[in-house]
Amino acid sequence: MLRRWFDKKHDTASSSPAEGTAGPRIPRHSGGWAVLRKRLEAEPGLHIVDTGYTSPTNINYLTSLGHSVFLADLVHDACTGDWRTGEDEEGNPVWNVAGYLNHSLNFAGRTFDVVLLWTALDYLPEPLVTPVVERLRGAMNPGGQVLAFFHTKTHGEDVVRYRYHLTPGNDVEMQLTQQFPIQRAFTNRSIERLFTGWSGHRQFLAKDSVSEVIITR
Repeated sequence: MLRRWFDKKHDTASSSPAEGTAGPRIPRHSGGWAVLRKRLEAEPGLHIVDTGYTSPTNINYLTSLGHSVFLADLVHDACTGDWRTGEDEEGNPVWNVAGYLNHSLNFAGRTFDVVLLWTALDYLPEPLVTPVVERLRGAMNPGGQVLAFFHTKTHGEDVVRYRYHLTPGNDVEMQLTQQFPIQRAFTNRSIERLFTGWSGHRQFLAKDSVSEVIITR
């Protein structure tokens, strides 16, 4: 998968659809995006991580505001890479966590301000969830923010995996993407535990089975 920084000095991404981003887009109101967008419009020059399939829409929109964008398809990398190395004496799977982190979240010493995490944590194998959050925290600037979506249930049609595209309004556009089994649903308490040590979080109510949170470094 493509993994590098895009900024206004690079050519913008092609308008042709990337793998996993074909098909209709469904608008979804996002209170979290509405808040984060105001910051992006007011503070040019931020470093942003966008997780998921490459979205030319997102790259072009963010770079047009003067930001740099790093792409990291966390779920695809985790579920298709050879990171499971065996089992321990009790039959539990053993994962090459360090290898996965260095492959998917290797920022080469650069720090960043915003992470568009979307629903990635819902689909990651359990041994990778906490290390991913810790890697992100260690690479973020003070005051950096993560926009994360969390499923509130693990069954039903609402747990299909979507790719999210940014818009200049208060909606994001959902688009079906490569499917992987959902691993967990998060409660408010489990989100707080996962992001222990961060300075705060703000939750946004939604009408569907996905909650939205902005977590601040």
